[in-house]
Amino acid sequence: MPDTLLSRFLRYVRIDTTSAADMPTSPSTPGQWVLLRMLESEARALGAAEVVLDEHGYVLATIPATTSKPDVPMVAFLAHVDTTPEFCGQNVMPIVHRKWNGRPIVLPDDHSQVLDPARFPELARAKGQDVITASGRTLLGGDDKAGVAIIMSLAAHLLAHPEIKHGPIRVCFTPDEEVASGVDLLDLDLLGANVAYTLDGDNPGEVVWETFSADQAIVTIEGVSTHPGDAKKSGMVNALHLAARLLVALPRENLAPESTDGREGFIHPWRMDGSVERAVIKFLLRDHDLASLQDKGQRLQRLCQALQAVEPRARIHCEIARQYRNMGYWLKKDMTPVNLACEAVRAVGLEPASPPTRGGTDGSRLTEMGLPTPNLFAGYHNPHGPLEWAVLQEMQRSLQMCIELVQLWEQKGVGYKGRPRKKRRRTAA
Repeated sequence: MPDTLLSRFLRYVRIDTTSAADMPTSPSTPGQWVLLRMLESEARALGAAEVVLDEHGYVLATIPATTSKPDVPMVAFLAHVDTTPEFCGQNVMPIVHRKWNGRPIVLPDDHSQVLDPARFPELARAKGQDVITASGRTLLGGDDKAGVAIIMSLAAHLLAHPEIKHGPIRVCFTPDEEVASGVDLLDLDLLGANVAYTLDGDNPGEVVWETFSADQAIVTIEGVSTHPGDAKKSGMVNALHLAARLLVALPRENLAPESTDGREGFIHPWRMDGSVERAVIKFLLRDHDLASLQDKGQRLQRLCQALQAVEPRARIHCEIARQYRNMGYWLKKDMTPVNLACEAVRAVGLEPASPPTRGGTDGSRLTEMGLPTPNLFAGYHNPHGPLEWAVLQEMQRSLQMCIELVQLWEQKGVGYKGRPRKKRRRTAA
């Protein structure tokens, strides 16, 4: 029986591809290799050209052009195979709720996990469609295995239908997007594309060309450890107490993820480890505006300086590292990739929308690196937890949009510059 979009998705989400922060390898976890090798094998079986799985965990393949027009841009489609380390991705048991009746979905492995359309208005739109969930103890993994399944189905469809006119197309599956290193080692000359799209969005019709800009802050607090029985006279300085004081001093109103929306940025403490002697807090700094992002970093540094002044016996250090930048700073200089994607969205009966996303994608980094890469919807929702779901018909609509999009590039994209293509070295056939 030939593969379908649904069968691919169900197969992929069952593989544990949880990524891990601060690991020296790429991919960061062995489970990602399992899916990457599967995708390499499937691409070869479809008859794709130049299929390769490189040493860093990038699967690349080519769908040869079917047009005789010269200078049609090479378009790449990317999706990441990893799932977030923030929630369990082991032993995912996907459930397909066929022609969902619109009533709350109680997940069978944990009855406290209930998908209620009264709580999730976007779920209500899926009444009568095929909703896919996990079983209650894991995430689903639609972020971004929905994108992976759509791109693989796109490759299968185009290779089976050479009458569809399109330029050269590259597909690319990446590791470790969820830990912000997804394209760190990707060779853009080997990818070879002029323009690209990530399939890593949720709501139907979304063509995202603005993302957060992002930094990470690491606050290290060195205390003084002594025997607790002699702490008063021996001068104990508890690093954990100081860490707690720092977190309490950080305003939550209009500055925490839970109290912000739209274009409002945040300071988010996402991990803390420590003991009396030493505590480390990791923060995510996010904002669409670079000046506001810088202000958030300075605000955190001032709080650390104030804490240091209160307790001079401790040593408190705040280090801020750059992560990614708002792709809109580059894409707005030439909106052709966005405009053609919006036209493809309309071609499949949807109204395009471009809300500034409150996150980042591999496309944020790729665009900054010189490869324009907007983000397209993939039909998954509410990721990173047990109440994640995907809608099969939305995934199918995304696939149809991509088929329209490659034809639009063949019809209207001749002459688009994007990232200049260099002669790519040969890859495995």
